[in-house]
Amino acid sequence: MAGAAALIAWIVVGLAAGWLAAVLLPDGFGVVSHLVVGVLGAVIGGVLVSLAVPGDGGLVGSIVVAVAGAVVLLLMLRLVSRSKILADD
Repeated sequence: MAGAAALIAWIVVGLAAGWLAAVLLPDGFGVVSHLVVGVLGAVIGGVLVSLAVPGDGGLVGSIVVAVAGAVVLLLMLRLVSRSKILADD
């Protein structure tokens, strides 16, 4: 049961991170895309930080990691979408 609760918590934190990333990096991806990127960024950031840093950072640490992961993922998506647009021209 604790695993399911942790997963739900990461999803909620990821949704908040996606919204915050959209506020920090406004673009034309849309709300749903930002929320999905937030959840994926939270999961990726959480896995990477848990491998590198021992212990639990708590709720604030989770939010910081999730937002950082979402922002990095959004920046990567921007680079990929721009390079695709440039390649099509």
